[in-house]
Amino acid sequence: MFHRKPIEERIAERQAGRPALKEGRHFEHGPAKFVFVFVLVFVVVGHLAGLLLLMALDVH
Repeated sequence: MFHRKPIEERIAERQAGRPALKEGRHFEHGPAKFVFVFVLVFVVVGHLAGLLLLMALDVH
């Protein structure tokens, strides 16, 4: 339609032009790394805060 290539061909050309992924890198997408680290820190801090709260209330 309108003399455009199909979406599959456009995606294939765009991916062919990208550099190869580097070995050992798990997060190529910056915001994904940020969200992952934020959630990880949030869970750890939440567990520590809960532990301190239970210790302060002397709950065994």
